[in-house]
Amino acid sequence: MSSLARATQSLEREGKTCEILISEERVLARVAELGREITRDYQGRDLDIVGVLKGCALFMSDLIRSIDLPLACDYLRVSSYDGGTESRGVVRFDLDVSQPVTGKHVLLVEDIIDTGLTMSYLLENLRTRHPASLAVCALLHKPARTIKPVPIDYLGFTIENHFVVGYGLDYAGRYRNLRHIAKLEDIA
Repeated sequence: MSSLARATQSLEREGKTCEILISEERVLARVAELGREITRDYQGRDLDIVGVLKGCALFMSDLIRSIDLPLACDYLRVSSYDGGTESRGVVRFDLDVSQPVTGKHVLLVEDIIDTGLTMSYLLENLRTRHPASLAVCALLHKPARTIKPVPIDYLGFTIENHFVVGYGLDYAGRYRNLRHIAKLEDIA
């Protein structure tokens, strides 16, 4: 049984349904394009890629394999959802980067930007550390939910205001392993 079939059965037992929003093929093709764009734009420079855990894990793994440059990877983790479906608007660092970013070209990789509050906080925090440059790469953007606009230098897809799972995105810690991005219905 496929991961989609298992996820669908599990969701149906919970009274929810999902529909594929972006296929695995479209996701992977766009990630490869992003990798080529980043390679072109950072040619001749070392790049530090900082992923925002946990949602970025699958996206960042595929993205860095598409970038043909010397690069280093680091991670940070922040909380603003507490396991629910709505951001509380308060951001808390759970894990900071392990290496200084001062003087480095930093690309912050995020799974989804919706309200912009978390990304705005991260950008403000990282700017105080004086990187040589700081850019944002997001797999998804939900402009309908924007409260605080943030620059997105590299964007995979713009989506409508749907709750989505798959390709690293979760609902209550589950469904990250789906190979596509699915719209989750019946979220209370």
